Amino acid sequence: MSDQTHVLFVEDDDVIREATQLTLERDGFAVTAMPDGLSGLEAFRADRPDIALLDVMVPGLDGVSLCRRIRDESTVPVIMLSARADSIDVVLGLEAGADDYVTKPFDAAVLVARIRAVLRRFGHAGGDRQDDPGAADAGGVLTFGALEVDTEGMEVRRAGQPVALTPTEMRLLLEFSTAPGTVLSRDRLLERVWDYGWGGDTRVVDVHVQRLRTKIGQDRIETVRGFGYKLKA
Repeated sequence: MSDQTHVLFVEDDDVIREATQLTLERDGFAVTAMPDGLSGLEAFRADRPDIALLDVMVPGLDGVSLCRRIRDESTVPVIMLSARADSIDVVLGLEAGADDYVTKPFDAAVLVARIRAVLRRFGHAGGDRQDDPGAADAGGVLTFGALEVDTEGMEVRRAGQPVALTPTEMRLLLEFSTAPGTVLSRDRLLERVWDYGWGGDTRVVDVHVQRLRTKIGQDRIETVRGFGYKLKA
């Protein structure tokens, strides 16, 4: 599909699916829209989209399970759509490997902005941080006990073994590793990692920190109650 960003959109509501597809296409995206999780998984494997937009409640294979299947095969960015901001589905989706979520009903402009924000993050996660004025110029390999973070090669090792991180997890770790011992607030992490120029749901941060801990060591990132998190130097 030429140079267009390819979006896989899985949504079982015909009206929402068709209206959202038209909106995204008007904004320059190429869209593959599927009505259920199984067809969505087939489309993902066949087309390898640039980003996946998944509704939580779809038939056949629900959005959370579909996210897990995608994450088993790829680090492609995933945004979940949830009908309730306070739903446990939000946390389940993030724990399954989603990078962000949008609450339904959503404003089309907000959805497009969130998609673009995720795509920008993933471009930066590939090492394109030099255009980010707030990013520390660490360079080389940073070592924290058994943890090694290569800020140029975008590689992480724990006790000499490679650690597979999603681009969002890598950006989060870079924020911590360039300021070891410094408490980083959830709001700062939302702004720096998720590119939120407005208030966001801090559950996104909390779930990603927990996912990161399982990969680099539970005791490596410390919770500072009432303030945020810090990487133990």
